[in-house]
Amino acid sequence: MNLRILLLLGALSAFGPLAIDFYLPSFPALALAFATDVERVQLTLAVYFVGLASGQLIYGPLADRFGRRRPLIFGVLLFSFASVVCALASSLEWLIAARFLQALGGCAGMVIARAVVRDLCDPLASAKVFSQLMLVMGLAPILAPLAGGVLLSQFGWQSIFICLTLFSALCGLAVACWLPETLAQHSTPASLRAAPAQYLRLLKDRQFVGYALTGGLVMAGMFAYIAGSPFVFIELYQVPAQHYGWLFGSNAAGFILMAQVNSWLLRRHGPAYWLGRMVWLYLAGALSLLAVSLLQPVPLWPLLLPLFVVVASLGCLLPNASACAMAGQAAHAGSASAMLGFIQFGLAAAASALVGVLHNGSAQPMAAVISLCAMLAVISALFTARHAALVEPTT
Repeated sequence: MNLRILLLLGALSAFGPLAIDFYLPSFPALALAFATDVERVQLTLAVYFVGLASGQLIYGPLADRFGRRRPLIFGVLLFSFASVVCALASSLEWLIAARFLQALGGCAGMVIARAVVRDLCDPLASAKVFSQLMLVMGLAPILAPLAGGVLLSQFGWQSIFICLTLFSALCGLAVACWLPETLAQHSTPASLRAAPAQYLRLLKDRQFVGYALTGGLVMAGMFAYIAGSPFVFIELYQVPAQHYGWLFGSNAAGFILMAQVNSWLLRRHGPAYWLGRMVWLYLAGALSLLAVSLLQPVPLWPLLLPLFVVVASLGCLLPNASACAMAGQAAHAGSASAMLGFIQFGLAAAASALVGVLHNGSAQPMAAVISLCAMLAVISALFTARHAALVEPTT
């Protein structure tokens, strides 16, 4: 896979999450602008997760029927339109509705990028490509909150959504010019009427569901962190909004580093092997985070150390879980990618909402939800461990 397509797929994969990271520093400003509290502003995040999860089920069959390019271009255009509507929002309800539309557009890039990788690569090569995509995707959590904080302080929260409009427009142009159609390399177009049956087949696939749940649960823990960190950092520990991005970015740097280490580890063993082992590191970091949050330390750094471990371990877990789940799905890669994304972001939506429901003015709700996700991920990984040989490279 050439570098230009790899970078484009990375940008498309980061499309949906970027619209989260970019506006996180604006939560207090949005609460002030709409005369509400941060907890209600978090609804704009929860509804975005719902849109990311449900929209992927639409794009999967479309990508298998009409190819990868046309549904992708439609999704990019929808994202651009919704971003403009977000910038013009005059009420929180308007912003919530626009964020849902924005998610429906943004999830197209996530579904189709995974499908393109599966079109072009075998399972082991897919895991390596997904790890390389983490490098591109990982820049978003580092740069987006920093840029969002600067834009917020200089031009107001509306400028964040204007920049998202420009970014999506550039991505749409790049897709039109550079991204080839990859569906024809593997299969004939699928029937849309067969989509429900195809999703049912995937849900009966024990291996697919096991790996999808493992990846979805660790992603849910990540989005519990995303949902809870603005309150924990900015309000609880009084970190200035413009500096929030530095903390968020330091964790993202660990994510990027671990993703590149994962590419090296895959030379020795396949993705299932490392998925089954790194999930224990994730659990250790999560339980340490919960223990620190219960102690309620005055300085922030004791909380940051286990949080770094949790986020960094995702750089290994997410690409390996995706590669394992997509193994053997070449004939219907779009639908498999959609179901994988639905499971991941459905769990993410539930986790982020649970952080809001459990809000008690401390870091404990965020830490508790992350720990719950980690424990369930370990159970799911153990459940699927005996199927690891199906995705291991042959020697």
